[in-house]
Amino acid sequence: MSIPRIIVSAGEPAGIGPDISLLAAQRSHDADILTVGDPELFYERAKQLGIDVSIEESDLSSIRNKTPKGVLKIVPVKLSDKCVCGELNEANANYVLNVLDLCINACQNNHADAMVTGPIQKSILNCVQANFSGHTEYLAEKTEAELPVMMLATEGLRVALVTTHVPLTKIASLITKKRVRQIIKILANDLREQFGINKPKILVTGLNPHAGENGHLGSEEVDVIQPVIEEFQASGEDIHGPYPADTLFTPKYLDEADAVLAMYHDQGLPVLKYKGFGNAINVTLGLPITRTSVDHGTALDLAGTGMAKPQSMLLALQSAIDIVKSRNT
Repeated sequence: MSIPRIIVSAGEPAGIGPDISLLAAQRSHDADILTVGDPELFYERAKQLGIDVSIEESDLSSIRNKTPKGVLKIVPVKLSDKCVCGELNEANANYVLNVLDLCINACQNNHADAMVTGPIQKSILNCVQANFSGHTEYLAEKTEAELPVMMLATEGLRVALVTTHVPLTKIASLITKKRVRQIIKILANDLREQFGINKPKILVTGLNPHAGENGHLGSEEVDVIQPVIEEFQASGEDIHGPYPADTLFTPKYLDEADAVLAMYHDQGLPVLKYKGFGNAINVTLGLPITRTSVDHGTALDLAGTGMAKPQSMLLALQSAIDIVKSRNT
């Protein structure tokens, strides 16, 4: 197969996205890594951090070569205004979206095999795009994906979500048979196709405390979740639940599970981030393109200080490479 090409959006320029991209360039990669952004931003940040890196401007038509240690290949997109570490600048919000759009288009047009995203600042992006709720939803809109699925992964644990960035007051109304059925189908399919798990074992949480206590603490488990699980079991899928979330995340259940499906963001992700924060990645399932991401935010207070750690970026890059190779074998 040809050398995989991974295209990277470093995210919010005032945050640690540029820092961790530069730090990741201190490693060699079994792929052609192209980072999209303003070359001057990376020159200045490398100087501020004291990082010795060769910054090479490139484009999507360049010959694919494995990116060696100490090289950062940049596809140029100019900042709209000056960037100061740790200081958000609304004028650069469109820059962030322009970088994202270029990465998405590159994957859609087969100029890149996968994209990796650094952290963004939603509050700033809402200044230029109303109701911007996150990468997951933005990618789905741009790629016309019917239903994106957010999954975070760290060593020994993968957690996917039925709902993502929505208020708690709206979650129950989104737990429908149709949605749960679609999410499970996407999760099982992508675990097979992207992660090479032939028959994934998926454990599903309930929505309510104690998984509803047989309807005494809520009816979603009895009316929605359990019937859908039984449908998949009847078709031969290795799916079980609904389990109370407060006991599911224990070795008794997780040791033999390939993934957990949680009903909402703060039901499943606090456990995963406690277990692997900084050593986890975000993968968007259900898209026509491959996207992985870091598991952390912009950390504005760490930008330019030399205290940012690149581990999640390195994992996101390697996971994207592994998925591309698995998909092409």
